[in-house]
Amino acid sequence: MRPLHVLLSVAVAAPQLFAQASSVTAIRAARLIIGDGSQIESPIVVITGERITAVGPAAQVRVPSGATVIDLAGYTLMPGFFDMHTHITSIDNDGGDLSVLKETAAHGAIYATINAKKTLDAGFTTIREAGATDYVDVVVRDAVNRGLIPGPRIHAAGPSLGSTGGHADVNGWSPNIMIPGTGAIVDGPDAIRHQVRKNVKYGSDQIKFVATGGILSVGDAVNAPQYGDDEMKALVDEATRLGRRVMAHAHGGAGLLAAVNAGVASIEHGSLVDDAAITAMKARGTYLVPTLIILEEIVTDGVRKGVPANSIAKATAIAADRRVRLRQAYRSGVKFALGTDATSDIHGRNGEEFKYMVDILGATPMDAITIGTMNSATLLGVEKDFGSVTTGKVADLVAVQGNPLQDIALLAHVQFVMKGGVVVKSSAAVR
Repeated sequence: MRPLHVLLSVAVAAPQLFAQASSVTAIRAARLIIGDGSQIESPIVVITGERITAVGPAAQVRVPSGATVIDLAGYTLMPGFFDMHTHITSIDNDGGDLSVLKETAAHGAIYATINAKKTLDAGFTTIREAGATDYVDVVVRDAVNRGLIPGPRIHAAGPSLGSTGGHADVNGWSPNIMIPGTGAIVDGPDAIRHQVRKNVKYGSDQIKFVATGGILSVGDAVNAPQYGDDEMKALVDEATRLGRRVMAHAHGGAGLLAAVNAGVASIEHGSLVDDAAITAMKARGTYLVPTLIILEEIVTDGVRKGVPANSIAKATAIAADRRVRLRQAYRSGVKFALGTDATSDIHGRNGEEFKYMVDILGATPMDAITIGTMNSATLLGVEKDFGSVTTGKVADLVAVQGNPLQDIALLAHVQFVMKGGVVVKSSAAVR
């Protein structure tokens, strides 16, 4: 294995070097974790343009003549990771109250530009945004797609939908002060349908709504329903009619179950998921995106991050029960996808979520990697092109030194990232 200082020698020049390299690239590694629960020792992966054209053990795959060879000796190669619940436009704040009073969409665009690069460098080549005001996430998505700024593939939500006085609203202020919400505040089936149409009109890839109270909000309980069944049904029906999947913020109780029964694709957080919800989610194939890291850190590090005392108290009150219920849901066979609810310093540390899945859910390291790759790609509906290292798929690849099946914490320290066949981060030797 090469010394680290040698491996790092091409890190600065790598993006330009690889962008100009041959259209055919061959990658050697110690092992390949495919993304479907299987692995290959001593693999070779051949990429032509942006697509994978050959995968297999070194004894079975020929390196094409003239190909650029990337030697990842001692490294484990994997599909690019997915984070299915991010807030790329955000920084740490009090849950939205002060930011909506002091900041504009321009702030969110600047934050997102910084956070997008951090996220990509962490090995997360695809993210699903969970709500951004003023459609900033749509603008950043388009900027990344045009090559104006570096970042992951972004599936934008636009503003999340929430009820008056609910989790997406800003509560506790004088009624004489008109304060915008942290999402689109709409009530009643007709207004909800109209907002869904607006989101689609302005570029949302999926629809996010708030089904229960939350942690970072004032005046609501985490398991209190925030929309009626008729409102949730109208939202999901309209989104489905327009070809959009729906993600629902829901911690537990009747609101979570109602969201599942309305037909959402995924439940976000699911902290207090109960037996009835588990049964319904399994029957409908609803995914659970548990966002483990953020609520754990609100309890352990909330004071330093400036989280209000009432929010820390909410998170602390459900912390133990949350771990038990999420593990029960996982062991019961509910489908899981990886999401961090990333804000501020979690951007760039997204890979720490893998270890939380092992420690809290009881997932094996291999299963955790599958959750963060193929499972997440399937929830997003892009599994034909992404989520596994398979011939014909887009070459979004990451690598870490060592074996994450023996130490899952390695996934928080990605050394190699390829997006669409172009290396965007590398500390590996090239010839």
